[in-house]
Amino acid sequence: ARKRLAARYGEVPVEKADVIVALGGDGLMLRTLHRFMGNAVTIYGMNRGSVGFLMNAYREDGLLERIAKATPAVLHPLRMQALDLDGKTYDGIAINEVSLLRERRQAAKLKISIDGVVRMPEMICDGVLVATPAGSSAYNLSAHGPVIPIGAGLLALTPISPFRPRRWRGALLPRTATVLIEVLNADERQVSASADFTEIRRVARVTVCEDRTISSTLLFDPEHALEERIIREQFQP
Repeated sequence: ARKRLAARYGEVPVEKADVIVALGGDGLMLRTLHRFMGNAVTIYGMNRGSVGFLMNAYREDGLLERIAKATPAVLHPLRMQALDLDGKTYDGIAINEVSLLRERRQAAKLKISIDGVVRMPEMICDGVLVATPAGSSAYNLSAHGPVIPIGAGLLALTPISPFRPRRWRGALLPRTATVLIEVLNADERQVSASADFTEIRRVARVTVCEDRTISSTLLFDPEHALEERIIREQFQP
């Protein structure tokens, strides 16, 4: 597909490109977003994978016209700062979500603070995640979290298989919120933290916030704009 498109429309080095055309699925798009995050370049994806939630339909005809008419969506990632049990610190960036998951058979025990205020002194669960609007229809939705419109200015805090408190379904937070998750009894109940492609084992605490200093711009065909896709996802059977 790439060879056919390059033969038809031409190709330039990435550093000279105004638009990057990404061919693949959502995994390829996430890797592309990470690679070019913060660059003054927009990305137009065409689906050659399976789901392709972040991609447009693959068609070879009229590519330049489609790009010219496309609707932009600006995405700001989450920044994860993690401290492990050995005292080492790690940074990670996530387009979709930052998740914490138990590593062993025992459930995790987590303490959750929002903007310095303890909101959940103890939660017994398999884990918890913080999702962006763009990622809210992925793992977050599978964990029964809410789907968030792109322009809502919110983040989703969603428990993963909570045992106590049993009926807590999570929270919607302003995008300016800073979430601190501390692992209780961390030596016995070990937990890993993941931010897209970055995974940290045996974490002691994790801080998550939206990083407004960096962004990526995706282009979508008007009839398949990301905002519309996220709304439509809420009515899928």
